[in-house]
Amino acid sequence: MSTTASDPLATLGALPGVPDAVDSVRKAVDRVYGHRVMRRRSNEVTAEAALRGSRGSAALAGADWNLEEVRRRTDFSGEDEARTVGTALRLTAEAGQLLSIWRQSPLRVLARLHLVAAGGAAPDDAVGRPRLAGESVEEPLIEAPLPGADEVAGRLEGLSRLIIAGSAAPALVTAAVVHGELLALRPFGSHNGLVARTAERVVLIGSGLDPKSICPAEVGHAEQGRAAYVAAFEGYTTGTPEGVAAWIAHCGRSVELGVRESTAVCEALQRGAA
Repeated sequence: MSTTASDPLATLGALPGVPDAVDSVRKAVDRVYGHRVMRRRSNEVTAEAALRGSRGSAALAGADWNLEEVRRRTDFSGEDEARTVGTALRLTAEAGQLLSIWRQSPLRVLARLHLVAAGGAAPDDAVGRPRLAGESVEEPLIEAPLPGADEVAGRLEGLSRLIIAGSAAPALVTAAVVHGELLALRPFGSHNGLVARTAERVVLIGSGLDPKSICPAEVGHAEQGRAAYVAAFEGYTTGTPEGVAAWIAHCGRSVELGVRESTAVCEALQRGAA
């Protein structure tokens, strides 16, 4: 693994505790991909993982619905929680369509994700673009200081350059940094958490760690709880090695919990119960 200053993501991969988290995630992912159900019914596992991942992301955004309600519901208009769940479902569906664009133009992908998330709920001129100076942000879960528009633009550009240049960093590290940066910046006027978690999904799939999208980190983020999610994120915002490493480890644990969820789906399919 490179740890040169020219590859800062790889440098993060060498932080204390991070290599162990990366190894644990890799082993967990390999185990579920080796499940016998994946040979013939991987599409069913992927579909179920998408549903459960969407439910988890929506829960963190304040719409903590029962999985069966998400499965049963066909109309996600109306009340705020229903719209949040519908947004999470749309973003998850969109993620798979953007993989080929991500490595060439990550900012274009983020703009598209916000367009899908906003769904007409934001002023047209604010959809799909980073916020301007003086524009407010609606993101009730995250209370960290809000960077100014100039800082947002600069850090987004820096993140884009890192992704386009590529890195020797493990997929988990890159996904955690993308997720953490988008939460810290809150570049859009709304739906930043949902977009950040979808971008994490895009990295995990596109990197080859989870090519069939059966390891929904959103499930694990929700299972660990909103308080743990916020606490880990606050560690990331400190910029200290310990804080960043703890956030990466938190994201790793979330992937492992997503693996556990999909393993249970595989077992249920094998028994003929799902």
